[in-house]
Amino acid sequence: MCQHLIACPPADATDREAARIIATFQEQGWSLLCNGVIVFEDTGELLPDGTTIEPHRGPAVHALAA
Repeated sequence: MCQHLIACPPADATDREAARIIATFQEQGWSLLCNGVIVFEDTGELLPDGTTIEPHRGPAVHALAA
């Protein structure tokens, strides 16, 4: 799918979020990556095969201080 000189990571790679953004819809809260992954602003993902990845943000900074 990716045609960049240095290929973006495939959708099944652990670093799939490193792929380049090819379309973004900020008003809707999602972006399409070169590898076909849709990433949402809450860090959830939709893979090209329909698999969903739950949001995976780290804990809030103030929660780490406790």
